[in-house]
Amino acid sequence: MIFANPTYLYLLLLLIPMIGWYVWKIRKSQASLQISSSQAFTSKSTTLKVYLRHLPFVLRTVAIAFLIIVLARPQTTDNWQNVNTEGIDIMLVMDISSSMLAEDFRPNRLEAAKDVAAAFINGRPNDNIGLVVFAGESFTQCPLTSDHATLLNLFKDIHCGMIEDMTAIGLGLANGVSRLKDSQAISKVIILLTDGMNNTGEIAPTTAAEIAKTFGIRVYTIGVGTIGEAPYPQQTPLGVRRVPVPVQIDERVLTQIAATTGGQYFRATDNSSLNAIYKEIDQMEKTKISVQEFSKKQEEYKNMALLVFALLLLEVLFRYTLFKKIP
Repeated sequence: MIFANPTYLYLLLLLIPMIGWYVWKIRKSQASLQISSSQAFTSKSTTLKVYLRHLPFVLRTVAIAFLIIVLARPQTTDNWQNVNTEGIDIMLVMDISSSMLAEDFRPNRLEAAKDVAAAFINGRPNDNIGLVVFAGESFTQCPLTSDHATLLNLFKDIHCGMIEDMTAIGLGLANGVSRLKDSQAISKVIILLTDGMNNTGEIAPTTAAEIAKTFGIRVYTIGVGTIGEAPYPQQTPLGVRRVPVPVQIDERVLTQIAATTGGQYFRATDNSSLNAIYKEIDQMEKTKISVQEFSKKQEEYKNMALLVFALLLLEVLFRYTLFKKIP
């Protein structure tokens, strides 16, 4: 128990002269009667009312004491303590070019990547996470946020065809870097996922990697696609037909990006391997920081204020009924 205004507690010292004055008044008010003998009164027993005649004063004194405590504003609070938590800002940079519709993953590369990324987000409640998407150009779908429910809702909205097709890996990476460069987190990470080769954009992937390195951002790169050829849905007059297309991932550039920034390159060939990659990244990025946890103060004066009111009510009730004095 602590007090917001502890100086008010000094008012409790006023109860001492108050009690002293009451005792003096009681003694002074007792009348004396001279009689020849008190033998007639010896057999009379003292009633309970006599013992309780001081009850109104006691109730009033206790009420005043609690009133002073109410003025001091009693509060309860937990002890402050140091706790460990992750302090990482993460940008997910995801390729949404049309090639992400290939069905070597179930149901396709994009939906598989979204599902695994969503599980990754749910497993990191203490981190700020954002989302950048890219194809022929790039934009921020969600800035860094701790509101993961909103982020996951925005994840559901991404689909191929949102922006101009082609693959601008350098532009997507540079956009992710711009979202992280001013972060004060102890660790800044980009997870870049693509299934192709950089074929457009004003910024080369290696240049974007150098910029990331300058700002202390670590980049993990993931190439998604099976080895050889992958089935790709193609619209024909007779309906959707799946045709084999060659899988071309610029692993050299992705490896160089990761090496430049102190990250790592991964290759995912199916849903299970992609899931394993995100779990591995999750384990590698478990940086701990020590923070001080502040507990909220809870005001406790309300119950005491009700008690003061009840005591004063009883004091008035007894004074003008059971212990009423006749002038």
